[in-house]
Amino acid sequence: MTRRIFIAAALLFALLFMSTRSVVAQTEPVVRAVLFYSPTCPHCELVITQTLPPLIEKYGDQLQIIGINVAEQQGSNYFLAALDKFQIQEGGVPFLVIGDKYLIGSGDIPDQLPGLVETYLSQGGVDWPDIPGLREAIAATDATQQASAPTTEPAQESAPTVAPVSPEESAPPAFALPENPVELTWQQKFAQDPAGNTLSVIVLLGMFWAVLFSIYQFQQRKEGDDKGKWQMLIPILCILGFGVAGYLAYVETTHVAAVCGPVGDCNTVQQSEYASLFGVLPIGVMGLAGYVAIMISWLTAKYTKGKIADFATLSMFGMGIFGTLFSIYLTFLEPFVIGATCAWCLTSAILITILMLLSMPPAMATFHKLRQPQTSSTPRP
Repeated sequence: MTRRIFIAAALLFALLFMSTRSVVAQTEPVVRAVLFYSPTCPHCELVITQTLPPLIEKYGDQLQIIGINVAEQQGSNYFLAALDKFQIQEGGVPFLVIGDKYLIGSGDIPDQLPGLVETYLSQGGVDWPDIPGLREAIAATDATQQASAPTTEPAQESAPTVAPVSPEESAPPAFALPENPVELTWQQKFAQDPAGNTLSVIVLLGMFWAVLFSIYQFQQRKEGDDKGKWQMLIPILCILGFGVAGYLAYVETTHVAAVCGPVGDCNTVQQSEYASLFGVLPIGVMGLAGYVAIMISWLTAKYTKGKIADFATLSMFGMGIFGTLFSIYLTFLEPFVIGATCAWCLTSAILITILMLLSMPPAMATFHKLRQPQTSSTPRP
């Protein structure tokens, strides 16, 4: 009799424990967030493949993140609504919204998201961001999934997965880049930013003309002007270029959203794989070093004499030629490969082209002067 009472008491305790555990599990705080991404954005891939998986594995069902592809029309609409919510005129991806806060770039998201998750969990969790239409779309998606879910098979427990979805799609909210993203033609890429890309083509043609004009001038073997009335513009243009390249270097190294003008999409360009040379050296840093080098060459040519001044003059023109050719390459990529134009990049391209043209006359004069001794040293018959 005592044994039966003991067994009954043990069973009753087990049932009470399981019931209490179930209630606790149901009341666990949940943090929900939204990540806006583009399948062609390397910074998005970095966040999705390296930052999110460890967090999802650590928190399990307590962390729910839904991915919205801004390359799709509906995803773009939600993204614009999110920017409007935070009174941001222009923003780039990856753009993560959690509670009443937002994080931009592959720098801020890894640094701040873990702390925000802990903070919101300690406060009892946080619901989906209050972005117009988003919560309703997610609720409709959940209802669709529940209605279409099979009832004959038992539910299987599994770790949260990551796969990109749009709210209107009937798929679990999770993350991963598409395995086989659709490759757009150059015409489709150009059409993504017609005004900015048209401006890129105009600048591109102007740079081509400047290079061909420089080659023609040297072929004419003109002496050039070693002083030049426009030479004082060179340091001014270098300072302007230093400011433009410095800002681009800041955007590329800190992964923050760039402030863009009314034309173009700077953030798409800065978040592309072409924003760094060989995936290591940010283009902005490279441009920054180039403007500094041109400024040093100009100062050396102006305040020294002899071979040092001659070398500095020719070096200044050589760097101008190289910078213009490299800018032609980068400007070509914007409308035809990336599908977006960066106004800051175009400004830098124009500045380096003008610097090349201004440094050409003294370079021609120096080149002609260096050839004189070889001509005059020919023995007379």
